[in-house]
Amino acid sequence: MKKPINVNKHFYGTTTIGEKGQAVIPIEARQNMDLKKGDKLLVLGMDSDMIVLSKFSKLEQFASNLSEHLDAIKTIIKKNKIK
Repeated sequence: MKKPINVNKHFYGTTTIGEKGQAVIPIEARQNMDLKKGDKLLVLGMDSDMIVLSKFSKLEQFASNLSEHLDAIKTIIKKNKIK
């Protein structure tokens, strides 16, 4: 049986888009993910309202993890009536 996702486990806060289209990744996220200046991130989009950042080196792991938790994500969306 799969463990349910703890949605608060990796919530790092919010960020604001600046004049040049840049957003600051919160320090806790950078530290936990060991992000350093110059690291390459993939920017993935879904529809017109979702952006996901992933370390280039971790994309395969990200996709696998997302796939494993898809049922739990769908349940969360359905319970919160998120479209």
